Formats: sequence, structure tokens, C-alpha cells
Amino acid sequence: MDKTKIARQFITAIPHARELGMFLDHLTDGIAVMSMPYDERFVGDPATGVIHGGAVFALLDTCSGAAVMSHARSPGGTATIDLRIDYMRAATPGQRIRARAECYHVTRNVAFVRATATDDDDDLPVATASGSFTVEGLA
Repeated sequence: MDKTKIARQFITAIPHARELGMFLDHLTDGIAVMSMPYDERFVGDPATGVIHGGAVFALLDTCSGAAVMSHARSPGGTATIDLRIDYMRAATPGQRIRARAECYHVTRNVAFVRATATDDDDDLPVATASGSFTVEGLA
């Protein structure tokens, strides 16, 4: 089973992920890296040009789901149970936003994930996330 192909199909099947231009950059066992280009359609404050926090949330959520799907102990699809986002700062207008998520623990029914969103400044996150996701089909 090619988990990268399945994750890409999962992401392209989500209408808002397609509309936001999300792209799966890297996927390995329990780790996903995704990106989203800057797009003026998703600006939350026209005076500053800053991307709306909802777009950042969607990227972190989708990236986290991909990390769960790629984990060796997660055989199938997933859904978000809970996702907490801490916004650290506004993303810099005009810059691509990247998310990196790691599925660090999987039980029979639940997977746990940590994620970070950055722009061009990797040392100062835009947002961090922690969440739990369903695990389907684990015996």
C-alpha cells in the first residue's frame, strides 16, 4: 500500500484543501509536511494582508490527518477528534505557510499528533497544534 498516494488522494478529495492550494511536500512514517501558498483570497485583514487564522487551522488539521494516515500502526482513514491551536504570531503576508505534523503515539482507537506552522522564519512559529484523531481498522 502506497501511503503517500493514499494521503495525496485524501487531501485532493477535501474541497477546502484543494481551494486553499494545499500540497503534500513530504510523507514518511508518522510525519507529514504540507504547504499552502499565499493567496489574497484568504486574507483575514485587508489592512495588513495577513492570512486568516482559519486557513492556518485547516492546514494544520489536514497535515495532522496525513501524519496519522502515514503512521505504521494506522491502517486507514482518520478523522479529527480534537485539535488545539495556539497562534503565536501573524503569518508574514506574501509568504508560503508550511506545516509539519508528527503522529507520536497510536492506541487502538486514537492517534496523537503535534504540529507546527511556519512561514519563511522557521525559528518563530506562526502556530502550534496538538490533537487527537480516530484510528480506523486497528485490531
